[in-house]
Amino acid sequence: MNTYVGPERRHGHADGNRRGAPVGHDALSISIRPHPAGLRAEVGGEGTLENTIASWQLIVDHVRRHDARGVLLVDRMTGPALSAEQWRALVEAMEGQGLERVRIAHAKPNGLQEVEYCEIYALEAGIDARVFEDERLADLWLRHPER
Repeated sequence: MNTYVGPERRHGHADGNRRGAPVGHDALSISIRPHPAGLRAEVGGEGTLENTIASWQLIVDHVRRHDARGVLLVDRMTGPALSAEQWRALVEAMEGQGLERVRIAHAKPNGLQEVEYCEIYALEAGIDARVFEDERLADLWLRHPER
């Protein structure tokens, strides 16, 4: 399993041009592949609420299809940080989708911004999630849960 969704696929373009999204749309790229703890997803592009929800919808689809128990998300999205209200909207959009049974390590190598709100709201929703700036620490936490 290896999934790549670039701007051309997300927006219906079949010309193979992965350099940018059509006018009026924000670019999104996502690669999902197996990881020893479940799945590794790497996302990039504009860090809008729309793109963040779209990437999580794809991740949830893979979690379901592969019965993954863990997700290492390497978030390389750029742009302004999502607000606390937008992080809450994301978590609310994902509630009941099956993430409650999945351990999630969210690595933000470009800086944490205000992502701690997402961790707080996820924990309130019963989702086992932690946010890290370092991918190696995220991977370690995901592979070796506290007992």
